Amino acid sequence: MGPPRTPQDQERDPDGRAVTEAALFEAFGGVRGMVETVLPGLLFVTIYTINKDLHLSAIAALGVSLLLVAVRLVRRDTVKHAFSGVFGVAFGVAFAMFTGNAKDFYLPGMLYTLGMGAAYIATTLAGVPLMGLILGPIFKENLSWRTRNPGRKKAYAKASWAWGLILLGKCAILFPLYWWADTTHLGWVLVALKIPPFLLAAYLTWVFLVKAPPPIDVFAEMEEREKREEREKHEEREKREEQDKRVNAAERERGLMDRVAEELAQDVTAQAVAESARAAGERTRNVPRHRR
Repeated sequence: MGPPRTPQDQERDPDGRAVTEAALFEAFGGVRGMVETVLPGLLFVTIYTINKDLHLSAIAALGVSLLLVAVRLVRRDTVKHAFSGVFGVAFGVAFAMFTGNAKDFYLPGMLYTLGMGAAYIATTLAGVPLMGLILGPIFKENLSWRTRNPGRKKAYAKASWAWGLILLGKCAILFPLYWWADTTHLGWVLVALKIPPFLLAAYLTWVFLVKAPPPIDVFAEMEEREKREEREKHEEREKREEQDKRVNAAERERGLMDRVAEELAQDVTAQAVAESARAAGERTRNVPRHRR
């Protein structure tokens, strides 16, 4: 296994950096996920800016979301990010249609952002930072960072604080605009705030994790434990088989010795009987005739 790597080793290790980058891309969808997040809202605000038609803007946003999911299904790619976008757009469309206020298209997403920001902060204060819960399975460490890897837990806490504060800061800008600005201004500001805060939070997460101790691969540990148990079972089975062979060999040897002893006893008995018969014959021949 070798000595454990220090945070400095992890930071210098290109493999560790690449693994961290890959995990972040998987968790947050990468460039394609960002496009799928931005495109429906951008289409909505663009169409609404041009013609102020709520229904057309909403249908176009929902249509492009469904198209993105269909493309992923055809390409057999993961659809979790596209589906989350569809649900967000669908809630926004339903809410805006119900109230008749185009600004309400953005309200479900804003409330979701507020809830996520609060969740990042609350879970970190509770000692179970949300970023660790999100990335732990991707790094194959699950919750081992909570008790076995304090440096990693600290990094997840820092990352969760970063995400929580950035999202709450974003909400501090958007909610006043929701109340006081018109739909067009709110929509363009929201589109403008989609990518930069996300990139900042993702970058800070990468920095914290690259400097943290490497993850403990609990899946590899489980596989190793299963292999060890299987090996021990195999060795135990071989020992039992060897012991059974020795027992069977001893029993066969004992049985063979018993048969030999029995045959010897029979030979000795037969010889004794023959000797007795000969002795009796001799005594008979030695008896005088008149006594016969």
